Amino acid sequence: MTLDTHVIELPSGQTMPTLGQGTWYLGERPTRRRDEIAALRRGLDLGMTMIDTAEMYGDGASEELVGEAIAGRGADVFLVDKVLPSNASRRGTVQACRRSLQRLGVDHIDLYLLHWRGPHPLAETIEAFAELVDAGDIGQWGVSNFDLSDMTDLLETGGSSCASNQILYNLTRRGPEYALLPWLREHRIPVMAYSPIEQGRLLGHPQITEVAARHGATPAQVALAWLRRQEMVAAIPRSSKPEHTRENAEARDLHLSTEDVTTLDTAFPPPADPQPLEML
Repeated sequence: MTLDTHVIELPSGQTMPTLGQGTWYLGERPTRRRDEIAALRRGLDLGMTMIDTAEMYGDGASEELVGEAIAGRGADVFLVDKVLPSNASRRGTVQACRRSLQRLGVDHIDLYLLHWRGPHPLAETIEAFAELVDAGDIGQWGVSNFDLSDMTDLLETGGSSCASNQILYNLTRRGPEYALLPWLREHRIPVMAYSPIEQGRLLGHPQITEVAARHGATPAQVALAWLRRQEMVAAIPRSSKPEHTRENAEARDLHLSTEDVTTLDTAFPPPADPQPLEML
């Protein structure tokens, strides 16, 4: 099934944009700060209201950058943040979240994720998430970098309220299509695809360039449109320049044809057997 809408309905009934803004590596270089803040604000102006960050990114520097970029506009933002596995005990998760809230300069995170599975029992993290929801610090919670076995463990541990799984997924990383994505769709758990352009490595691929030329589009827009056409998949490309943010936003208007999808499937075949979930 393929869709081309601007939002995904989460299990709670709240909606999440299908195209957002990633912030990995943003906030780490003072010389780029002005452009990075302008890029995020341009995204908000263009309706890319979902911003994803994490306490790990720049040891909090990304969160501080996001906080500056969204100052005065927090009500317009769907904010996603992540707790490090090393902090994900019951008490540690609550403390980490409140540190993130302080760095962000907000009193609420819309979607709070466990960055990847770590040493603390999932039950403790889930209890902390529930506490944060009850306190109003977060709206919903989810996970990141969880493969199929991790997801089944999560649900068996009482994680039925999981609202999303953020994973590495793009044209060159199609392993999740074999088993993980069907399972997530069956359980109505949306996917957030990080590194949707493979950190720029997709931009020079000849078949992507061929599809882009048919539409007068860019390779980045093709890679994003390929993800967004799929059921319950959102993409969070990173941009450090306003002009690139605009390019990403315009991917919402690109509709791939059957011929385009066939070209891309030939260049990047879907998996024929199970593959472990990749991470960056």
